[in-house]
Amino acid sequence: MSEFDLPRRLAAEALGTALLVATVVGSGIMAETLTKDVALALLGNTLPTGAILVVLITILGPVSGAHFNPAVSLVFALRRELTPRDTLAYVLAQIAGGIAGTMIAHAMFALPLIDVSLKMRTGGAQWLAEAVAAFGLVATILGGIRFNIVAVPWLVGLYITAAYWFTASTSFANPAVAIARSMTNTFSGIRPADLPGFIIAETSGALVALLFMGWLLGGRSGAATTMKEARP
Repeated sequence: MSEFDLPRRLAAEALGTALLVATVVGSGIMAETLTKDVALALLGNTLPTGAILVVLITILGPVSGAHFNPAVSLVFALRRELTPRDTLAYVLAQIAGGIAGTMIAHAMFALPLIDVSLKMRTGGAQWLAEAVAAFGLVATILGGIRFNIVAVPWLVGLYITAAYWFTASTSFANPAVAIARSMTNTFSGIRPADLPGFIIAETSGALVALLFMGWLLGGRSGAATTMKEARP
């Protein structure tokens, strides 16, 4: 990340989040247009999202770290891998990029650029689902960085693909994406009134994952040394 200055890193974060949201919203609109089967529409929304994450993390990861997610940026700030100033700039770039992504998707389908969502997504089950989704995402990222960094794009893409289906909330797992999705009254939307619960749950899940993975992975050095010493 240090090879690129802050403006380039922010551009990468904004671009990546915009393309991610454009994919989520656009594929949702396309799915709704092509089928009335909700399960099939969700599948049509899921596969492009997982696929674009692999692409975006691969091409933009070397530039900015490919966070595209304020909760992920917060985790790296707490790991002291991102300064407070850069963290704030990342978050603003992600939110701006996400909103632009919604507008781009709407423009491609000849819809109003901003159309506030009326889709209700609230309640304890939804919040728990978002906490679980964010926990799993951060655990996937931290574990991938520790053991197989080149696989991180695939790990994240596959995790989100799975989480779309095993979480009750369809795995937003991202405050910037949630904000952007509040501006589309289509398949992937969420009411603005429901955003606080989602954002709190996502941030909480990410922080718990940081603490848990810090503990879980903290014992690896000793274990590795013991295994090495045990070899003939």
